[in-house]
Amino acid sequence: MRIHVTGRMEERFGEVLDQKALDFLVALDGEFAKRRVQVLDTRRARRARYAEGQLPGFLPETRAIREDPSWRVAPPAPGLVDRRVEITGPTDRKMTVNALNSGAQVWLADFEDATSPTWHSVVSGQLNLIDAIDRRIDFTAPNGKRYALGEQTATIVVRPRGWHLTEKHIVVDGRPISASLVDFGLHFYHCAQRLIDAGRGPYFYLPKLETHLEARLWNDVFRFAQNYVGIPQGTIRATTLIETITAAFEMEEILYELREHSAGLNAGRWDYIFSIIKNFGNRDDFVLPDRSAVTMTVPFMRAYTELLVRTCHRRGAHAIGGMAAFIPSKDPGTNQVAIDRVRADKDREAADGFDGSWVAHPGLVPTCREAFDAVLGERPNQVERLREDVTVTADDLLAVDRTPGQVTYHGVRNNIAVALRYFDAWLAGTGAVAIFDLMEDAATAEIARCQVWQWLHHGTPVAGGGNVTADLVQSIMDEELAVLREGRSSADQDRLAKAAEIFTDQALGEDLPSFFTTEAYARHLVGQSPPS
Repeated sequence: MRIHVTGRMEERFGEVLDQKALDFLVALDGEFAKRRVQVLDTRRARRARYAEGQLPGFLPETRAIREDPSWRVAPPAPGLVDRRVEITGPTDRKMTVNALNSGAQVWLADFEDATSPTWHSVVSGQLNLIDAIDRRIDFTAPNGKRYALGEQTATIVVRPRGWHLTEKHIVVDGRPISASLVDFGLHFYHCAQRLIDAGRGPYFYLPKLETHLEARLWNDVFRFAQNYVGIPQGTIRATTLIETITAAFEMEEILYELREHSAGLNAGRWDYIFSIIKNFGNRDDFVLPDRSAVTMTVPFMRAYTELLVRTCHRRGAHAIGGMAAFIPSKDPGTNQVAIDRVRADKDREAADGFDGSWVAHPGLVPTCREAFDAVLGERPNQVERLREDVTVTADDLLAVDRTPGQVTYHGVRNNIAVALRYFDAWLAGTGAVAIFDLMEDAATAEIARCQVWQWLHHGTPVAGGGNVTADLVQSIMDEELAVLREGRSSADQDRLAKAAEIFTDQALGEDLPSFFTTEAYARHLVGQSPPS
């Protein structure tokens, strides 16, 4: 047999990993594995050029696509016409029910940044989606609380892991298979017809694309998959996250490559900031201030989001806004601050022309809805608003040096504290974590560790005196670890030591690794026992 499952077969896993589904994964791997490797090679070469001083720009070879006014993406698919509120979260059983019942139009069922990719999470998440579509996901939690689907549920849009990751618990011809193809393939194979029968369709969010050629690869995957199971071309719809600086220069081309399957673009703000640091962190004119100061109104972020709306609406595509990381709090004062900040964020997006936006918590669905209701009224979207007033140049997208703000001692400490807490939770199997009244996921943890690396690399001055040094970072790290160790069991202490190891490897070395998840997954999550 060419394919071999090395992960433990828990209860009901055979429903997901049956032979026909595995045969489909083998077919996907045979068709696309080599092209995936080429994508990763191209990414490494591009990043090396940036390290030598090259900067990205709009592609001269695709100018004809950008200048052709005639082409459009496919019309909105069933369940994706009105997307004013989208809720994101992992595919554990509780979140699945809560997200589908949240009142949001769309649930981004996330196998990527909000999921710690343990074998248990990957396969049980697929089971939960099947059960949700079949409406048999009702369950009672250990505390006695009952969870059941309501009559009206959100449209499911699945986000697979990115091209850079593999699934080491499934091997084909002795090598791990692409995690993207596993997450896409298992959901598509088991759920495409189920979703069509329910009046929706197989819908996806595409993460961390860097170029239109990567979008072409996904489009070819979609065409192959639809032919394989015998459903019409164009049944799949995909929203592409514009969350890398290179993709920002190729938005039109990405829509063009996916036009028969495209459901629009999303402003993936946190990964976008991460991409800026990762690609240009060695340059002193790209040093960013505290993460809290890099808001959506700073010049380079404003240029990126306004260009996204203009690009989408010019092509008849939805423009979906970014994540509000604030979450409700039990403290009334803190909660009001969170609600006010989310409302301001969503008011701005709705006024700018976005057709909807993201929240991370069911309690924020009404706040997002009110902001978009005020602009949209009874209309399902505002795709007709073309934003022809927007003109964005390459210099605008790269104007990082115009970002106001400073690097502060609090900002350094916060990044270290967040990264350590996130890595600790991620190792324990949780990928979306409430930390200091914000919902943190892998993308925000990436910013935290990359900023520390960037500030260390440049010896960046700290407001009030001094510079970011290895001694300062180590001192703060020791203090934060001492706080986290208090009252911990020996198993928790061991896990915290691993979290510190990840931070040291990923933030304090001479070179900046592309993703913390790649090495940390291989070293710490592969073969991990399921939760008791």
